[in-house]
Amino acid sequence: MYLRELSQAVGVSGDEGAVRDLIVDAIRDHVTDLHIDALGSLTARLAGTGAQPLRIMLDAHMDEVGFMITGVESNGLLRFTAVGGIDDRILPALRVLVGKKQIPGVILWAPIHHNRDQSIKPIKELRIDIGASSKSAAEGKVSLGDRVAFASEYVELSETVVRGKAFDDRVGCSLLIDVLRSGPYPVEVLVSFTVQEEIGLRGAKVAAQRLQPDLAIALEGTTAHDVPNPSADPDDPTRPNPVCVMGGGPALTLMDRSLIAHPRLLAFLRQTAEDVGIPYQYKRALGGGTNAGAIHLANAGVPSAVISIPCRYIHSPHALLSKADYAAALRLIQAALHRLTPDVLQPASA
Repeated sequence: MYLRELSQAVGVSGDEGAVRDLIVDAIRDHVTDLHIDALGSLTARLAGTGAQPLRIMLDAHMDEVGFMITGVESNGLLRFTAVGGIDDRILPALRVLVGKKQIPGVILWAPIHHNRDQSIKPIKELRIDIGASSKSAAEGKVSLGDRVAFASEYVELSETVVRGKAFDDRVGCSLLIDVLRSGPYPVEVLVSFTVQEEIGLRGAKVAAQRLQPDLAIALEGTTAHDVPNPSADPDDPTRPNPVCVMGGGPALTLMDRSLIAHPRLLAFLRQTAEDVGIPYQYKRALGGGTNAGAIHLANAGVPSAVISIPCRYIHSPHALLSKADYAAALRLIQAALHRLTPDVLQPASA
């Protein structure tokens, strides 16, 4: 598992180079046709052992949510905007890293002793403090357009649970590395480590057009909103279900805002998990989207599905995931690659 190194690397959307370098080092001896496209996505090929192997695209995105510097004020404070979906409620007093040099900073916070206004401040009213006392001092350290990442450390909380940033989608990248290093498989595996998913599934669209796969599976970190809610009655029938549960195995997507999973491919993944004895669950909420939403529309259409790892506190500095879920997802992907045949995509006979 390469999750520690990948989580601690900084790769906010549009500036994923440091993450890509780690991945190239991890896979270069296990693949052919390494290619970096015009947007910065990394693609590669693992040859199949079958006579006429299917071309299977496995995708994971390298980018993480973060911020971008948009201005420097006379007092040395930095204006910034979000890159990707981040909740304004988590921002005050957050520690961040600014630019290539990872300058430490703190997002402004009004101390409780003097803060009678308890409303949530939008990002446009917040600033980043890097300790500079003037505009010239700040401009000597940062530039407009610099990315800003959460300052976070990867920690093993227990034998089964880890904490870190950017599990969406460094967990998918780590899984994909492990899949490549444990090959080959009967099918041809076309991998894409893509850019700019968090701002519109952009890298995957280009990668899928180039790779032209027969089918695709996106590997993702997804929302496990399974924590107790003391203000809600657990027996209230109107209370929404958690999207998925950490520790319940990999989550298979039925539908989200970008995709309806290909029904036969979804059924194949479900049957594979049951045949091999791998725990799995379904995502039970519509929200969000994944790179499969762009991939399945590429070229003449690509049958696509999603395998996700449940992550608590996603899109924050401190997400949690279960190593057991990771291991189960890896087994499911490997088993699927060994069992896939063209028949999977054929309608059942009448």
